[in-house]
Amino acid sequence: MSLSIGIVGLPNAGKSTLFNALLGRQVAKAESYPFCTIEPNTGVVEVPDKRLDKIAEIVEPKKKVPAAIKFVDIAGLVKGAHQGAGLGNKFLSHIREVDAVLYLLRDFESSVARAGSISPSVDFEVLQTELILKDLETLQKVVKKKTKDDDDKKRKKLAEKLVPGLEKGALAVDIELSDEEEKLIDDFFLLTAKPHMEVINVEEESDFDKKEKEFKHLNPIITSAKFEADLVKLSEEEKEEILKSDYQSTLDKIITRGYKLLDLITFYTIKGGKEARAWPIRKGSTALTAADLVHSDFAEKFIRAEVVNYQKFVDQGGWLAAKNAGKVITEGKEYRVIDGDIVEFKIGQ
Repeated sequence: MSLSIGIVGLPNAGKSTLFNALLGRQVAKAESYPFCTIEPNTGVVEVPDKRLDKIAEIVEPKKKVPAAIKFVDIAGLVKGAHQGAGLGNKFLSHIREVDAVLYLLRDFESSVARAGSISPSVDFEVLQTELILKDLETLQKVVKKKTKDDDDKKRKKLAEKLVPGLEKGALAVDIELSDEEEKLIDDFFLLTAKPHMEVINVEEESDFDKKEKEFKHLNPIITSAKFEADLVKLSEEEKEEILKSDYQSTLDKIITRGYKLLDLITFYTIKGGKEARAWPIRKGSTALTAADLVHSDFAEKFIRAEVVNYQKFVDQGGWLAAKNAGKVITEGKEYRVIDGDIVEFKIGQ
């Protein structure tokens, strides 16, 4: 599966600047005026993966294919967006299409007139309120709908359960649901049912550790979008002069948080000497699900999966050596894929 993250914020929070930094190239406009971004800019970046690099080093394939993450730069929301203010309805519809939401919150002064405050906490509340109000509008339509269908009755009952929580300011993702309700809620396409992360955009000279403590209630990633955007323009030698050895880019932090939010792990496949590839998948997924992710034929004609742990693969120096050493195990359809598994699917005719 691919991971898509929508960048949401008030106008001039630095969304397009962060988007450009994450992609490592100038794609979106970054002028300082509201509604600079009307159609969402979309960009796909490779997920840095040292394990895949090592696998490729051993296998020497013609092609190395890392996992990918898609970022969507969604235009700025304003207060009243749920009622259509500031092109709100169009913007909100774009949020429904992503897997997770990145709230970008501003913590720097600007000479540009803008919506919102210079308080990340206040802006976060404004953004969440707009999404909650839009979800309430959706749920109230379900509640009012007359139906005799059993499935529709279940959906109506779930909507009636969710409404009071949202009216108190809770997000749908934070409301405890049964397994059956977890499946039903997807039918509503709720904005607040999506996992989310908070990123606070600060001045370049800010004390990041101090900012983390100041806004610890948001559990944010602290970044300077401008610094990150300037950084990608530099050569590797220039970057080394500026950065500390333990520096972790905002992209790395966001990917790590995104994988955690969506409960993703990574498994790998090796196609002869042609390709080494990384595959993100939900934690707890079966070998059959993994096979289907690689190719539908692999799932339909599945016989077995041969699996080796990444570290054992590296220690033995490759697939054949690991197999000869008894490190490759044979598993069936119900095997639960483990993070770092290298899998070869065996299929019938």
